[in-house]
Amino acid sequence: MSGVGKTKKASLIKLTFPEASGMSVAVAAPGRVNLIGEHVDYNDGFCLPMAIERYVIISASPVVGDGRQTASFHSTELRESITIPLDETPVPNSKGWGRYAEGVIAGFMGRGVRIPSFDAVVQSNIPLGGGLASSAALAVGIATLLEVLTESRLEPRDIVVLCQQAEHQFVGVPCGIMDQFSSVFGKTDELMLLDCRSEQFQAISFDAENISVVVTNSNVKHELADGEYAARRSQCESALRKLKQRSWRDVTMDWLNADQETLSATEFRRARHVVSEISRTTAAAKAIQDGNWSRAGELMFASHASLQTDFEVSCDELDILVDIAQEMGEAHGVYGSRMTGGGFGGCTVSLVETDQAEKIMRSLATRFEERTGIRASSFVSRPARGAHVLRG
Repeated sequence: MSGVGKTKKASLIKLTFPEASGMSVAVAAPGRVNLIGEHVDYNDGFCLPMAIERYVIISASPVVGDGRQTASFHSTELRESITIPLDETPVPNSKGWGRYAEGVIAGFMGRGVRIPSFDAVVQSNIPLGGGLASSAALAVGIATLLEVLTESRLEPRDIVVLCQQAEHQFVGVPCGIMDQFSSVFGKTDELMLLDCRSEQFQAISFDAENISVVVTNSNVKHELADGEYAARRSQCESALRKLKQRSWRDVTMDWLNADQETLSATEFRRARHVVSEISRTTAAAKAIQDGNWSRAGELMFASHASLQTDFEVSCDELDILVDIAQEMGEAHGVYGSRMTGGGFGGCTVSLVETDQAEKIMRSLATRFEERTGIRASSFVSRPARGAHVLRG
């Protein structure tokens, strides 16, 4: 299975709903936050994500003896239920989150796995729409559940690819592999320097107790996000073709500047972000390995500036949160901050001194509300364990 065994803890979510308490199987899959390396996972770049201590938990029991050939899911947060026929490979029929379930089930069936009828309850404490990979956690959680219910075993990398394909083919989002990779491979006290070209990763230790990660949700999500994501990917692909290169990893900043006239002004800005972000990410990983938190924070602020001006995926609310963090600075325990996720709302991620984290979160919330009238919410997380079986 994609998990590495069972755990006695319910990963910060108690199975409190009556529908879940009597079910025979329970699995957990975490969301993720990316410290640096944004919008380069689909551009052969490097990312530096970690699984967070916020999970999707799915509880289920097989249904036998009533002649059904269906999988049913009930979301306690959304108060929605879906039913997926299992007598043939699913096609995209559901709306919203149901398509992730259809896509993962289709992926298993496409590998010749027979899926029994079952009822499932989905719980989560990952903020929806916050750029923390709640959708990838849902898909990975369903895949982990199906491994248990079908007594089948897929290689962890196969789970990553299957869940990515579900998002591509059933949801229509051309995402990279970072979200699924983080949810499957996450480990306690480790970041992942993920090479999105080779799909290999290097573990980066993050066991310094005096440093923590604060995730702040702006609680804003602008509607243009999905279309703009696809547009950015298309712009990057167009720029790479014009540069006559096969991978962004082969493009240096000097080369890009020399060939600037080959690109439109927009394509050049997108390309400049990709090339510089790849360099920033490897530099940040080294800084963290060396315990150079000032340098790591400096690179995070630079990443946000690039996402704001060159890739144009930030928004006023995210910029204000990063500005507040930068105003606090190291004197108040903040080393660095940046937007994380697809952009146009969602969350920022900040590298902070552990003993200042609570004060920092309160200050961010107060000052953000003063400037915007919006109440932000924050939490502290350490790098967390990836998908695993809780019961069953």
